Amino acid sequence: MAVSGERSESSSSSFSLSNLTQAFPFSSGNPRIEETRGVMHLYREDPTSSSPSDLPVGRKPLVCVLGVPNHMTYADFCQFCGSFIQHILEMRIVRNDGMEDQYSVLIRFDDQDSTDGFYKHYNRRRFSSMEVEVCCVLFTLDVQYTGLIEHAQASNASSTEQPACPVCLERLDQDTSGILTTICNHSFHCSCISKWADSSCPVCRYCQQQAEKSTCFVCQTTENLSICVICGFVGCGKYKAGHAKIHWKETQHCYFQEVETQRVWDYVKDNYVHRLILSKTDGKLVELNSHCEHAGTGCGSCSCEDNAMSEAILNSKVEAIVNEYNELLATQLENQKLYFESLLQEVKEETEREISKAVEKAVAVKLQKLQSKLDRCYKEKKFLDDLNENLLKNQEIWKAKILEIEEREKKAVKLKDDKIRALEEQLRDLMVCLENGKTNEQLSGSDGTRDGTSVPT
Repeated sequence: MAVSGERSESSSSSFSLSNLTQAFPFSSGNPRIEETRGVMHLYREDPTSSSPSDLPVGRKPLVCVLGVPNHMTYADFCQFCGSFIQHILEMRIVRNDGMEDQYSVLIRFDDQDSTDGFYKHYNRRRFSSMEVEVCCVLFTLDVQYTGLIEHAQASNASSTEQPACPVCLERLDQDTSGILTTICNHSFHCSCISKWADSSCPVCRYCQQQAEKSTCFVCQTTENLSICVICGFVGCGKYKAGHAKIHWKETQHCYFQEVETQRVWDYVKDNYVHRLILSKTDGKLVELNSHCEHAGTGCGSCSCEDNAMSEAILNSKVEAIVNEYNELLATQLENQKLYFESLLQEVKEETEREISKAVEKAVAVKLQKLQSKLDRCYKEKKFLDDLNENLLKNQEIWKAKILEIEEREKKAVKLKDDKIRALEEQLRDLMVCLENGKTNEQLSGSDGTRDGTSVPT
């Protein structure tokens, strides 16, 4: 019962770990020499948690940075790590399956606090403010190496671990400085590789940025491609969509070089231009339709017994083919020159027509603006003339009214003057009467006193 209980606990713990982690297969090493494969078990990131403080239980000082873009060199990534580079013991560059333009970095720190700080600081952060790629940091539970695949005989420099840094020739010690292992399994000090600005390895020159594959400019296929020797257009052949032939019909560029075989096809003559091609096995020129199986064996039935004669014939053939190819190419280039000159002439004529149309349109617009301005001035002049005429009419009316008012005022002044004269006459008469009365009184008073009696008035 105890054994069954232990089994149930172990199975439940493994089931819980499988729910919390996810496996990512990876590989490292130069694919042309040897390749190391393995699986890394990473803790799943909870998409519902927005706080960076929610860290998995039982984590180790080992993290993995997923999806680093290939254009970031080792020096760029060391610079991106910033102040945490002092706490890093080891960094290993690996490539994940299905991620051709990205790589991943396994980082082991000296303590758990530095690991948690690195996770909180860099998780969900952009590698650069000019890019959209985001740094994805996941805690790593375990890294398992599954096997070693040798593609060729590996040299000692690539198969065994370097005891010293190839840059500074100092001993590789994690206690003194962090160690960075490139994608081709060569180890360096982080401080030394951070000064290496190139994306290739300083030892084997293996570049993590692989050359881009040619694709058809129209359908983006990578198979059965041909390149136009005139303008560099890449199109697919007749076994795909036939965009190379469509380009020939549109531009009359008839010579296309096949990407795989390096042979030149002439669409006008519907045949290859070369009668000799470059052999992939030994790199020598061989005849295109040569099926001699006994070449070089010394058989008496083959025409290749006399090496000097065959070499002379071969040289003459090559020279003749080169001359023929140069003549064809010069003819084609001359035709293309005439074709593009005609295109330039058409563009020039079209440009002149557009310029004349634009000038006519500008003149018409300017004339329309001037006409509208002139119409507006005519309207203003008519309005001012009407206003002047009305003012003149009002002036005559007001003149008549002024004359009438002046006549009225003259009459009122004359009437007032007449009244004043009448009142003055009345006042003069009244003064005369008053003076006469006073005189009579004085005379009567003087007569009464003289007689000694008072005479009643």
